[in-house]
Amino acid sequence: MLPLEGVRVLDLSRVLAGPYATMALGDLGADVLKVEHPGRGDDTRHWGPPFAGGESAYFLSINRNKRSVAVDLKTPEGLEKVKGLAAEADVVIENMRRGALAKLGLGYEVLKELNPGLIYCSITGFGPGPDEDRPGYDFLVQARGGIMGITGFPDGDPVKVGVAIADMVCGLHASTAILAALHRRASSEAGKGARIEVPLFETQIGWLANRAQEYLVSGEDKGRMGNAHPSIVPYQTFDASDKPIAVAVGNDAQFANLCRALGREDLAKDERYATNPDRVANRDELVATLQEKFSKEPADEWVQKVREAGVPCGPVNTLADVFSDEHVLNSGMLQDVEHPAAGALKMLASPILVDGERLPIRRPPPTLGQHTGETRGWTPEG
Repeated sequence: MLPLEGVRVLDLSRVLAGPYATMALGDLGADVLKVEHPGRGDDTRHWGPPFAGGESAYFLSINRNKRSVAVDLKTPEGLEKVKGLAAEADVVIENMRRGALAKLGLGYEVLKELNPGLIYCSITGFGPGPDEDRPGYDFLVQARGGIMGITGFPDGDPVKVGVAIADMVCGLHASTAILAALHRRASSEAGKGARIEVPLFETQIGWLANRAQEYLVSGEDKGRMGNAHPSIVPYQTFDASDKPIAVAVGNDAQFANLCRALGREDLAKDERYATNPDRVANRDELVATLQEKFSKEPADEWVQKVREAGVPCGPVNTLADVFSDEHVLNSGMLQDVEHPAAGALKMLASPILVDGERLPIRRPPPTLGQHTGETRGWTPEG
C-alpha cells in the first residue's frame, strides 16, 4: 500500500509548478485527476520537439501517475462537474492568476462550503504585497530573485539553472505543505481543511539558503563564482587532461588526503592552506596549483585516485554519460512504461523509496481527456 493511497487530488494546475507538485503526490499513491481544456490541454503538451506519439517530452516528464479529464470551465456544465469533483476531493491545487478561479465560482470560500475538509492549495507568482497580482514565470523569477545573480562565471553573463528549478522547488514546497495539511486534518477531530498559498517568487528567495544568509550577515555579495564554493576551498571543478571533474573537500583532513593523492603533501603543511579559512583567503593561488596538477592525467584516473584517498570526487557528465552510468542503470530510476499513444517509453521514476522499494509508475502520462468517461462522480482508481 502506497502512503497516499485513497487520497484524491483534483489538479486544476498547468505548466510546471503545480503539475510537479501533483506528480509528487501521485508518485506517493494519490489518485490525481488532471483537469484540462478539451481543445488544447496543458500548454506543455505543445512544448516540443521532441515528441513521442504526439506528446511532448516536456509534458511526459511531469505528468506520470495521473488521469486526465477534459472539462471546459467556461461552460456551466464544466463548472458544475468540477464542483462535484471538488466536493469529493481531499486536495485541490491550482496555479491560475490570483482570483481567477474565485471569479468562476471555484474559489476556496465556495468549495469549502461543499467540502469543509478540503485542502485548497494555490501556487501564485507573488505572495501578498505590492506585486501580488503579477503572474510568475520561472525564468523571470530566477532573474529577479537573485539565483541568476549567483549562477555563472565572474567574467561571464548571469545564467539560469539548466531546468526550471524555481517552478520545481515551488512544486515540492506545495506538496510538502499539502502533506502537512493532510496530517493536521487527520489529527483534528473536526477534520479541519486548509487554505494554502505557495508563491513562486518567495519560494525562490527562500532557497537562496547560505548565499542569502552570508549576505545578510556580512553585507557582501560575492556574486557569480562559477563552479567554486563561496566558503569552502577546494570545492569546485578542475580540468583533467580530457574533461572536467568535480572535487568536494569538506574539511581539513580531506584536504590533506587530497594533497597525498596528488603527490603534493607539502600543500597541506603550508600555513597558507592549513585550514579552510586560510584556503578561502588564498583561493586563487591554491586553485591554480591544483589545476596545474590535475591537468596532467585523464579524468577517470583522477577520480579513482581521489576517491581512494577518501575525498569526494566525480566526473562532470553529459546526459549520455548519466544514462549509461552503472548506478543509474541499476537504481530503478529508469522504468519501462507503455504509453497509449507513444508506445514503449523509458521514463524517470520518483527518486523516493518506501520500505526499500522504488515508487512505481502506476500510470503513464495521460493523453488529453483520456479518463473523462471514468469520472462521473469520482470513481475509484483502476
